[in-house]
Amino acid sequence: MTTMPLLIEPEELEKSLNTPNTIIIDLCKAKQYKQAHIPNAHFMNYASIIHIKKPVMGLLPDAKSFSTLISNLGINENTHVIAYDDEGGGCASRFIWTLNVFGHKNASLLNGGLHSWANEGHPLSNKDPDDVEASNYSLSNTEQYTTDSEYIQQHLDDKNTILLDARSAAEFNGEKKFADKAGHIPGAVHFEWTDAMDRNNNLRLLPEGVIEQRLEQLGITKDKEIICYCQSHHRSAFSYLMLRHFGYENVKGYPGSWSDWGNQADTPVE
Repeated sequence: MTTMPLLIEPEELEKSLNTPNTIIIDLCKAKQYKQAHIPNAHFMNYASIIHIKKPVMGLLPDAKSFSTLISNLGINENTHVIAYDDEGGGCASRFIWTLNVFGHKNASLLNGGLHSWANEGHPLSNKDPDDVEASNYSLSNTEQYTTDSEYIQQHLDDKNTILLDARSAAEFNGEKKFADKAGHIPGAVHFEWTDAMDRNNNLRLLPEGVIEQRLEQLGITKDKEIICYCQSHHRSAFSYLMLRHFGYENVKGYPGSWSDWGNQADTPVE
């Protein structure tokens, strides 16, 4: 099986709208999906791909429920999954990261999402896709591409591990507080997720050279292990996908992120 690229352009997607064993997943808001979506795209509620254990948000779903969700969409081990949303890629990237964690790597993000698709004249529909036959696809957590607070605490002084904080500057600096503690994980570098988007090109990723230069200035290089986090690993899932797309191989996401770290009594903060 040929693994498809992590990023796909609207022109490429339009050519493959009716390709066998390709499934398009829409993670836009429900109101937007009903109004207009990519033809044959299946709607997915973002809440169905995360687990909440308050005050911790954005945890991984369990293997059984995620397998059922994926199977009911007709996805199998050979399916090319293409995901998009209407916010620049956060929800869709979280879905792709979750697929990767559960062992399904043949998944792509639509570059720019609904913004690039609609603004550049590609077809839209308000019809629900045809029903699909469930696949009985069984997935399990591979523990690849993911980590937890215990692992991070063990590597706080590891020069080969970089923590990328994708939140806003106000959250990073502790001016905005969405947990018991404010601030950031000690040693983390700040690269807000939207700084990778080209606002003049329908929220596509900026060119590799532009982003890589910025990352290198922050000490984020391809020889390091990079752990991405935000408040719940929604925004930072886009950072994960960006890094993987540009050839950074040792990248992990932190489910729960600051809602986990910032609500623990024994975690250090800066």
